[in-house]
Amino acid sequence: MAATHDVTNQVPDLVGHDVAHDPALLESLHRHGAGWAEAELRELGVHAGSAKAQERGRLANENPPNLHTHDRVGHRIDEVEFHPSWHELMEVAVSRGLHAAPWRDERPGAHLARASKLHVWGQVEAGHTCPISMTYAAVPALRHSPELAATYESLLASTRYDPGLGVPAGKSGLIAGMSMTEKQGGSDVRANTTEATPTDSGGHVLVGHKWFTSAPMSDMFLTLAQAPGGLSCFLVPRVLPDGNRNPIRLQRLKNKLGNRSNASAEIEYDGALGWLVGDEGRGVRTIIEMVNNTRLDCVIGAASGMRAGAVRAVHHARHRAAFGSALVDQPLMRNVLADLVVESDAATTIAMRLAAAADRVDDPQEQALRRLGLAVTKYWVCKRGPAHAAEAVECLGGNGYVEDSGMPRVYREAPLLGIWEGSGNVAALDVLRAMAKQPDSVEALFTEIAPVEGADSRLDRAVSEVKKELADFTDAEYRARRVVERMALVLQGAGLVRHGHEAVADAFCASRLEGDGGLAFGTLPVGTDTESIIERARARF
Repeated sequence: MAATHDVTNQVPDLVGHDVAHDPALLESLHRHGAGWAEAELRELGVHAGSAKAQERGRLANENPPNLHTHDRVGHRIDEVEFHPSWHELMEVAVSRGLHAAPWRDERPGAHLARASKLHVWGQVEAGHTCPISMTYAAVPALRHSPELAATYESLLASTRYDPGLGVPAGKSGLIAGMSMTEKQGGSDVRANTTEATPTDSGGHVLVGHKWFTSAPMSDMFLTLAQAPGGLSCFLVPRVLPDGNRNPIRLQRLKNKLGNRSNASAEIEYDGALGWLVGDEGRGVRTIIEMVNNTRLDCVIGAASGMRAGAVRAVHHARHRAAFGSALVDQPLMRNVLADLVVESDAATTIAMRLAAAADRVDDPQEQALRRLGLAVTKYWVCKRGPAHAAEAVECLGGNGYVEDSGMPRVYREAPLLGIWEGSGNVAALDVLRAMAKQPDSVEALFTEIAPVEGADSRLDRAVSEVKKELADFTDAEYRARRVVERMALVLQGAGLVRHGHEAVADAFCASRLEGDGGLAFGTLPVGTDTESIIERARARF
């Protein structure tokens, strides 16, 4: 009897590979002085590619968190229950220092090392990296209040993951969250109405409603509220020092497009106790320390997603045949795949460059570059993520539209990174603000580009055009997106021409900086060395 169900021409699972085998990432690690971390990164990369890690990521997303507002007899408990896989992912991230290692690690390149690990581990499952990122970003903000930092910083930087309720000072490790936006304001936090009333004991009582609070099971939150002296930043723990629950009411969890493993809640401060962080009335200035670091993680997350998409697309094309030959050998598919790798390399290179700047806090040039470059890159790299993910899904055809492929999760995560910490318009306008308030940041950006002047005529012309754009601030807000896009492209192009793979740099300049390039992925010019570029995204087992 003839067989009715032979399985042929299907792609083997992408499992058992080293996720850290990423040339753009490894080259950046060594170039910027964190080569000492390669062994740690490789160990994490092998774990990230393992069947166990992949399964944990799947289960965490297919079993999203559940909110329990009350116990069986009617007492409020305000607890969110996570699948065990979530906690296993968190344990790996915390034990490897992805949440706060640079604040206790004095080795050169500690921030870059941590960024590279986030880039690799985020490809397993992106949702749990939200509380990891917020914990990383909370430490410099908390330092505005030395007494609070002295109590909690070492616990925030601990490599012990200690979930569950407990007095923060008595736990072995802490996770921090951020609770800023309200329903009437969103990014306009100055419109916040949550009130903070001083107490005789030195704290403040908070009353108000927050529209988005991700990771509501964190041990403490940095939040904004209106104090008598204006909008201020407060540290609000879930459990008070006396062991009582702080009245933080979880109203509901958001039903989100993606980021399904991570709980995002509407909460109410029903007389919650908090402590002032920084000066009263300077809440935005204080919290911006946190936002600048989480913006960096948005860029890293977008680059991480691009790498995951490119590797999956290349893996599929190498093992799938159509019309008589392997997909990877067909010219038009090679064009698409190479273009995806070019975008991924460009995103990773600039993300790691900005992470390296975080290690050089005593260098004014580096900090000026970080201020402007981060806003520019947050806009563009996070904007490119969804288009990149969509094209990677398409490379897998119908299989890419099925959850088993892992691609729908990559696709759903991508838009969030353009929204978190300020959507496109907010990021673009922040670039204008940075240029106006810190003119040396513009000089820093062009100083970064200067070493490659004359190396590529296409880049030279693009840089000249950007300088002309910046010289004319007529209708600056209206033109902000176009200007910021071009700034981002010349910054990426300069990084690739100076340090990147020759074929990648050439393809980038030809397709992103020349006016006759196509708008879709897969429109690289004839003559592009697609073979060398695609090879950079081949999974290594």
